[in-house]
Amino acid sequence: MKDKKKGLLHLFIIIAIIGLCSYITLVGITSAHKGSAKNIKLGLDLAGGVSITYEATKDNPTATEMKDTIQMMQQRAEVYSTESSVVQVGDNRIEIDIPGVADADEVLKSLGKEGSLDFVAEDDMKLDKKGNPQYTKTVCTGKHIKKAEAGTQQNEVTKNKEYVVELSFNAKGTKLFADATKAAYPTKKKIYIVYDGKVLSAPNVQAEITDGKAVISGSFDTYDKAEELASMIRIGALPVELKEIQSQVVGAQLGQDAIQTSLLAGAIGFALVVIFMLVFYRLPGLAASIALVFYLVLMLVALNGLNITLTLPGVAGIILNIGMAVDANVIIFTRIKEELAKGKSVQTSIKLGFEKALSAIVDGNVTTLIAAFVLYIKGSGTIRGFATTLAMGIILSMFTALYITKYILQAMYSLGVDDVKYFGVEKPRRQIKFVQNRVKFFVISGVLIAGCVVCLIVNKATSGNILNYGLDFLGGTTYDIPFGKDTKIDSSLKKEVESIFAKNSNSNDIVISEVSGSNELNVKTVELTEEQRANVTNELSKKYSIKEKNIQIQSISASVSGEMKRDAVLAVIIAAICMLIYIWFRFKDIVFAGSAVLALLHDVIVVLLVYAAAKISVGNTFIACMLTIVGYSINATIVIFDRIRENIGTRSSITDERLSEIVNDSITQTLTRSINTSLTTFFMVFMLAILGVDSVREFAIPLLAGIVCGAYSSVCITGTLWYTIKKATHNKSGKAAKKAK
Repeated sequence: MKDKKKGLLHLFIIIAIIGLCSYITLVGITSAHKGSAKNIKLGLDLAGGVSITYEATKDNPTATEMKDTIQMMQQRAEVYSTESSVVQVGDNRIEIDIPGVADADEVLKSLGKEGSLDFVAEDDMKLDKKGNPQYTKTVCTGKHIKKAEAGTQQNEVTKNKEYVVELSFNAKGTKLFADATKAAYPTKKKIYIVYDGKVLSAPNVQAEITDGKAVISGSFDTYDKAEELASMIRIGALPVELKEIQSQVVGAQLGQDAIQTSLLAGAIGFALVVIFMLVFYRLPGLAASIALVFYLVLMLVALNGLNITLTLPGVAGIILNIGMAVDANVIIFTRIKEELAKGKSVQTSIKLGFEKALSAIVDGNVTTLIAAFVLYIKGSGTIRGFATTLAMGIILSMFTALYITKYILQAMYSLGVDDVKYFGVEKPRRQIKFVQNRVKFFVISGVLIAGCVVCLIVNKATSGNILNYGLDFLGGTTYDIPFGKDTKIDSSLKKEVESIFAKNSNSNDIVISEVSGSNELNVKTVELTEEQRANVTNELSKKYSIKEKNIQIQSISASVSGEMKRDAVLAVIIAAICMLIYIWFRFKDIVFAGSAVLALLHDVIVVLLVYAAAKISVGNTFIACMLTIVGYSINATIVIFDRIRENIGTRSSITDERLSEIVNDSITQTLTRSINTSLTTFFMVFMLAILGVDSVREFAIPLLAGIVCGAYSSVCITGTLWYTIKKATHNKSGKAAKKAK
């Protein structure tokens, strides 16, 4: 009776926590609805807006110059939205995101213009009713400023320390400023300091300044206030020029459509996973489903609490994680079934199931975290959003599987749900001769790899590129143009659109394609200037009655696209090396590590085959797809290697025949897990491939191939490859020993 009360209490606590978190997610707390899912910060691809990346043309700009430039851009961006983000990327780049803007052309034009700093005499200044400065004559400008710094001095009257701004002028500026102060000093008139049409300061002239060194004092409460003015003056005199290297304009409606379709895909996939778990694992499946709901709610709370920006790839990452979150539960439940099959009690089986599954779960998830970390470092923009949600999902899914699922199972057991029939018993499975069939598996893999090479060569010969590179990898400008329902997309319409681009770009390098599932055209062309983009957008809008804010535009320079290609290759190499080191460290056997990494490369090549054969566009999600496959595939491999290690035990010497038996047994014992986790992840990604928007489908379809290939390689390749290498090294060392005798 006591155990039942305890179990009921534990179950009530879990349900209450899920209910509370769900309420916060749906409604929020306080009148501001804090914590509500609707308050999660959305990225530009979901909220709509403008994203632009600038690069300093000056070689090696200083940290101060970059800081001042960021401040200048922040002020300009905040005119359009207080939610604007301006961050430095690397040593010489600035990335600006402005959500929810209506006139993208105006924003791009405003951000791209040079700032102006003017010094204006009081006699030449007029202020309108709104306080805006009106003048036609200046004393000097920002180009005459040599230095502007915040400092301190002793006030001549109070003798107290005061904060000031110290200015110094170049030779020409010194003369101009001397003439102005000489005229203003007798009546102590002001000299206005104006930046981008706003008065920054209007100090009174207290003396003739002939040495080119001026001090602004008397109006700064703190050092930061003085530094703020000094920074603005430096900005006006800034020698750093910026060039646009990447930009993207996303319509708000496109973002809303992406959210709705992705959420629908996630909901259907989630339902399929829950049904599968209930049918296959019974009571533990119910516990896992409750834990899965808890995982989802925790993810939304974490996104809100940590103020993480949610992007479209981030949404895809959460949905993918639902399938992957089941993985740990499947490993645990398979272990529980095995213990029950040995005749252990339900309570003991639950305890041992969690204990024996721990190492495989930790190792598998750490390797996937490595992939997410590399993706975050080498990715950019929305792909970092995917890496963030992937990493968060891995951590939260481990927590819910190892603690919440266990807590729920123990509570249910305490309530009297302790019959073996509610848990299921692992049925004896006849050993499958994987090792004996390894040559067949290697031949199949060889054919797939050869097929990839052939496709790449054919693509190179026919199109000039080994893959169907998208804008991210080629550079240029792309338009997604949504036409009204009454507009029929046919060859004549395409010719009209092509002529608009040809006329404004002075180039015939234009590729037009229809967007499947919608009444849209995708147009790829050479990199267009800001003015050319504005002209094209304006003409399309007028001719076809399309709202400018609904036209999605992206522009990437050739230098950035080259970097993306390098980063894609580098990311896979770094991830593979990191995993090689980790598996070597954990398994104390380089053969385990080497076999795993070779299988990873096999999976990457097979997915490349899918990209090449299906001519799927290779864009910024390519890196995310590859590293997700790398992390997912090695997860399955580690489960098999963990079982091989367990079955070998403490044996120091094993014959080749016995080693073959161990490998066959290990793969057979983990086969159910390998199939089931692949199925649950497949459900989620398959729904994304069917219902997701184009950019999501380009990610989901190769990922589906990767999931299938990962399941094949982990079951048929990794264990048998490990055996082959182990046998070869064992025979080699044996011959060497005999020779030594």
